[in-house]
Amino acid sequence: MTAPDDASAPAPSRGRRLDIPQGDPLDGAGQPGGARAAREARAHLHIAYGPARMCADPAPHPLPEGPVPREELARLRRLHRAVPEHAAMRDQLRRTHLLALCGEPGTGRAWTGLALLAELAELTGGGVSRLGYAGPDGAPGVEKGVEKTERGHGYLLELPADQAEATAEPLLDRLRAHFAEHEAFCVVLVAGGPAADRLLRGRRHAMAYRPPAAADVLDRHLTELLADRPAGLLETARATARRPELTEALGLDEPRPGEAARLAGQLAAHAEGRLTDERLLEHCRSFAPHQAREWFLEAGHPGTLPAALPALRAAALRIALAVFDGSAHSVMAEAAELLAWELAVTLDPQYAPGRPLFSARPGACLATARAVHGEGVEDLGDASVPVRAVWFEGRRLAPAVLHESWDGHHNLRGPMARWLRALCDDPRPQVWVRAAVAAGVLCARDYLYGLVELALPLARTDSPVQRMAAATALAEASRAPQVRPAVHGLLHAWARGDDERERETAALAHGYGLAAGSVAASLEELGRLARADDGRTTSHSVVRLLAGAEPETVLAALTHWLRDTRRARRDLALLATLRAVTTRTSQLWGLGEVPELEPYAAWPLATALLAARPECGPRLAELLRAALTWARSAGAAEDALVGWIRRAAGDARQLAVLCDFLPRLAQDGDEPLDAGAATRIREVLEAL
Repeated sequence: MTAPDDASAPAPSRGRRLDIPQGDPLDGAGQPGGARAAREARAHLHIAYGPARMCADPAPHPLPEGPVPREELARLRRLHRAVPEHAAMRDQLRRTHLLALCGEPGTGRAWTGLALLAELAELTGGGVSRLGYAGPDGAPGVEKGVEKTERGHGYLLELPADQAEATAEPLLDRLRAHFAEHEAFCVVLVAGGPAADRLLRGRRHAMAYRPPAAADVLDRHLTELLADRPAGLLETARATARRPELTEALGLDEPRPGEAARLAGQLAAHAEGRLTDERLLEHCRSFAPHQAREWFLEAGHPGTLPAALPALRAAALRIALAVFDGSAHSVMAEAAELLAWELAVTLDPQYAPGRPLFSARPGACLATARAVHGEGVEDLGDASVPVRAVWFEGRRLAPAVLHESWDGHHNLRGPMARWLRALCDDPRPQVWVRAAVAAGVLCARDYLYGLVELALPLARTDSPVQRMAAATALAEASRAPQVRPAVHGLLHAWARGDDERERETAALAHGYGLAAGSVAASLEELGRLARADDGRTTSHSVVRLLAGAEPETVLAALTHWLRDTRRARRDLALLATLRAVTTRTSQLWGLGEVPELEPYAAWPLATALLAARPECGPRLAELLRAALTWARSAGAAEDALVGWIRRAAGDARQLAVLCDFLPRLAQDGDEPLDAGAATRIREVLEAL
């Protein structure tokens, strides 16, 4: 059979008649809100600069024991910034002889504790010492360490992060009595968690610690470090700290005081010429990974349940935040609970953990994860609804946590993979899209493991949502150039295999235009797949590509397929054309940015393309004219076109776009429209 000479020439009418494609491969799942979920996932898990290189910063270690040297106290007096409740803390310490400061490591709580003790010890003529902690859960180890308490002295003690909630208050009762008896003072540092929550509820020993502003800490440290250097260096360092590329490399909304002090040292070295621009940015990019590493090192201390549950919950919360950064708090919190359960049963399969029903302090758990909540919106397709959203205080924290949990802790991978697979079966796009993108990011970091534990189980299920998630994950993984050939080879094999589920997953994956290396190559793969497909899946993927960054490439392929001798490709071109007229742009989200279509997200894709890219008009007209004049598609095309016009009637902007386009559709080309189709369109226009 020879191809027609013109795309508009009617094709033989043999074979089934084509209908307007109804629905999508997910039967609606993933449409309302999928575009926003994919956009948010990209924004939070992709960073503009390359991966950070961990710099040679000292590893976290317990506070050194023994007397604090006078030189250190003198430096503390010069650099310390008083926190807002400093006076109240000092008064409570003077009155009760013991104060528990509840706050996160790195926030300057130790310096504040030393400053408080130094003030009171100066009045009594005593010194300041740090105490070690030897006993678990309030055992006599700590009391043994304070046996030689000196009158009028101040002591700083840090409780371990896994301090049991029930033993913390009795321990502080005993310490308070001891230091009051010896007329000495003690500041106890307590990290956020159940023990801190219980102490703060009791309101007898503890106060919540709020750190000083990072900008003040940074400036004081810079002034100290460059005090003996030429005056211009301090201004140079301050100007460097304000540079946008440095802020971007840090990726933290506000560094903690400990981070600000570390940054000051690097800025001073840069101002003195001892650190290059690139090396300074490498140091800055290491801050978020450094924080993630510290978090997971803390989580690894307790080894058995139920003592390990608080640490597991904290780790699960941070990982869930990494996947659902910027999402509704309810979505993130439920995901965190599911992951905490997976972690617990992995640690001890005989233990079935429950859930705490009440939170001690609203927002306390978020604070331990450097996260905040606020007002947000979730897209539901036709409307948006307000939600209580939650996000990390820094755009680099989400990828840092996800990468550290996957790369640095192998035994976390099993529960994380099971968790992500379960989330990918949730019909809500706000859940499965986020989980699928995260799965793809992790597959790219270890393709062999990710393929076996994430992609293959998802692709081989009977759940259409999970197969779409598998396609999304594989497309996301193929962003990495070193992984793309492997993904392409896998999809190539699936497309030629006998497993219908794998063929469908391959067709869905090529709809993102990433795995084959280009949009043109993806279209070629979809054209091959059309032989074994009725057009429902492949046409959806083709139109998804049409809604991407290269619509001209897609339209050129479609017009070429109309002249192809293979019926499957001609049908695919016709079905894709019908989908472009009947499908909302927001339902055709991809994994790339297409900002020019965003103002028209609620419009049919064909209308959006005509408005955003007028140069697409001639090829769209050619395709629609072919659909209207070819016998196999004429009826469906007439219905689609009439519906397209009726929908535009309620929107003056859409109607204006169509009024500019329809004369071209009716008049251009060598073949005029079928008389019946032209009459029907004219009747609809007159009725409007």
